[in-house]
Amino acid sequence: MSERANASVIPFKVGDESEEELLSQDPAEQQMVQNPAERLHLAEAVRMAEAIVFASAEPVSEKQLAARLPDGINIALAMAELQQIYARRGVNLVRVGDAWAFRTAGDLAFLMSRDTVQQRKLSRAALEVLAIIAYHQPVTRAEIEDIRGVETSKGTLDTLLETEWVRMRGRRKTPGRPVTYGTTETFLDHFALEEIRDLPGMEELKGAGLLSGRMPSNFSIPQPPADPDALADDEDALTDIDLEELGLLTPRVTED
Repeated sequence: MSERANASVIPFKVGDESEEELLSQDPAEQQMVQNPAERLHLAEAVRMAEAIVFASAEPVSEKQLAARLPDGINIALAMAELQQIYARRGVNLVRVGDAWAFRTAGDLAFLMSRDTVQQRKLSRAALEVLAIIAYHQPVTRAEIEDIRGVETSKGTLDTLLETEWVRMRGRRKTPGRPVTYGTTETFLDHFALEEIRDLPGMEELKGAGLLSGRMPSNFSIPQPPADPDALADDEDALTDIDLEELGLLTPRVTED
């Protein structure tokens, strides 16, 4: 008997998914697909998720979706289905970190060129600092200067903070408690990265001509953290007092 003859029968077609795609799902997902009541429940959740993401000016996190969708909904399954629905359309659903957003399909980006606002290019120093922060985060200003071999001006860091590609994320547990820097979801969104570990590796950088083919034998590129929001062991979270000191929070006025 053939392998196809042994396959379970799917009673109805779901969206654009083929029978082979459905059979490749785990048993729990297959059961949900085969249960008409659950299927209708999921389909309504997909419509709701579509409305939420479409109406948001910023990427919507899975935590935000879970708070607004019906209880018990498999968020990952719902978003995967919605992503499949938009896979061949002019607008695609893309993952940005742990959030979701609609973006113009990559092959149609040229249609938007007339409406694109010309952005000021970052200086070479700013690009170097951005690359160091992206790959070495969490990293302090002194550590950035040590890697670059030159002093880094406050203006360079201020420029990156203004772009919202870089953020102050904590303070190192060392004398002076220097501020640590890391990237943001805006950075991931701008560079079309699903997560920070999607940054190009050494071979990719060499292939793009961004690294010399004659690099020192001991040269390596650090692996960014899996969760860029998680504090390192030698890092403290920023407190309100820290934010006031850094000028990021208006000091509270207390009455006598």
